[in-house]
Amino acid sequence: MLQQAIFPALPRLILGSSSAYRRELLSRLGLPFETMVPDIDESPLAGETPDVTAQRLAREKAAAVASRAGAALVIGSDQVATLDGLQIGKPGNHANALQQLQTMRGREVIFHTALCLWDGRRPDAADAAQIRNVQTVVQFRDLPDAELDAYLRIEQPYDCAGSAKNEGLGIAILQSIRSEDPTALTGLPLIALTDMLRRAGVGFFGQPSQ
Repeated sequence: MLQQAIFPALPRLILGSSSAYRRELLSRLGLPFETMVPDIDESPLAGETPDVTAQRLAREKAAAVASRAGAALVIGSDQVATLDGLQIGKPGNHANALQQLQTMRGREVIFHTALCLWDGRRPDAADAAQIRNVQTVVQFRDLPDAELDAYLRIEQPYDCAGSAKNEGLGIAILQSIRSEDPTALTGLPLIALTDMLRRAGVGFFGQPSQ
């Protein structure tokens, strides 16, 4: 790629995720990168608030990959959906997904998308792990059961927190999306990530980081 040709010393960049959506988002930056699966327990801890859960898991994903990758920049990300302060996880099946959408219809749901950039070139530094939580407020449409059921059977978003993929047909069951980072809801906040990469010395547009 252009960046690698101009800056052959560009640090090794690894996305700690198996998500095709996160891979697609990261590819927009034009930087060469690899992917590795972090393989961690994503269960929330007792008494943990949603934003803390998301940030902890993003850090643990990045740390797990960094422990195997060595001197590389590792990206970890995690998303937790919340309604009235309660976490909404991945439904896993059709019945759970329908129940989630029935509960959320006509209401606002907050999605916490946490991001961690782990600098494996200097793992002992106090700022080796940059962490940020980007909040997105989503208003769900008040739709009847028949439409919600039909949507789920078409898209089958059973591995998606909140049972709605805004990057696909799920956009049709949403009323509005409010966020400072437009790609956060899909799972990788690129505005936050480019800021972190610049701080780690990665430049864009064929220019060194300032």
